[in-house]
Amino acid sequence: MKLLTMRKDGQYGLGMRTQQGVLDIAAAAKYFSQAAYGTMEALIASGPEGLTAVRQLAALAQKEPAAGLFLPEEDVVYGPCVTQPEKILCVGLNYRRHAMESKMQIPTTPVLFNKFNSSLTAHQEKVQLSPLAEKIDYEVELVIVMGKTAKNVSEAEALGYVFGYATGNDLSDRGLQLKSSQWLLGKACDGFAPVGPYIVTADEIPDPNRLHLESRVNGKIRQSSNTQDMIFSCATLISYISRYITLKPGDLIFTGTPEGVILGYPAEKQIWLKAGDEVVVSVEGLGELRTVLA
Repeated sequence: MKLLTMRKDGQYGLGMRTQQGVLDIAAAAKYFSQAAYGTMEALIASGPEGLTAVRQLAALAQKEPAAGLFLPEEDVVYGPCVTQPEKILCVGLNYRRHAMESKMQIPTTPVLFNKFNSSLTAHQEKVQLSPLAEKIDYEVELVIVMGKTAKNVSEAEALGYVFGYATGNDLSDRGLQLKSSQWLLGKACDGFAPVGPYIVTADEIPDPNRLHLESRVNGKIRQSSNTQDMIFSCATLISYISRYITLKPGDLIFTGTPEGVILGYPAEKQIWLKAGDEVVVSVEGLGELRTVLA
């Protein structure tokens, strides 16, 4: 399933992308007098039972085309896929060719940093740059959305804790990032974690380490790679993190970016992002995430 968060009447609601349009889950639940999962967080917390209920709602709604339960996707105002994750964890230098272009050693253990809820941004939402912004860069990433509490899980069982996957853009201010040995300031600015437009449930992504990724700036391809180039696989990352940090349902893990970022260009060719630029990032099967800088 392709699930999404949408803004409606000043609140976040749960939607499901179908061939008929975007199904308003809350409206469908009310129409059919079914249990309602009004938000993505509520659905994730409900486990398999909730996913089954949403599938059943979609099947019922498709038999009632006159009920007005589907919205044209072009009319949807998106919210971040998960609006209040307990944790947003990110992995640095997790692609071999990206580490090489950055002239940094290939890590022997995952490099972790974090963002905050204030960094979250939705599909098609503008990101307001600070007047102090220095060297803004893009980073297409596969984002893991956790579905169950994970503590000390093995690599073999790690993917069983995943709710789904999404497209993310780890926006970065390289000037701030590299001012010290800690990356947080350049990574966690307001709006620097666009994610969406959908969460695709894990059952539709049997191998997250075999997906094409791409980024385009103002229509020109900048990154084009595959998650096969990851140094640490999705299962390895979940297992490793869970040894030290308990992962909770709805937590997000940005899994790293491939080669092609501005930081990897020769200095004379580094043209940093600016207000007015459009960045579109995509991960195979997960949809395109559009961000405009302002």
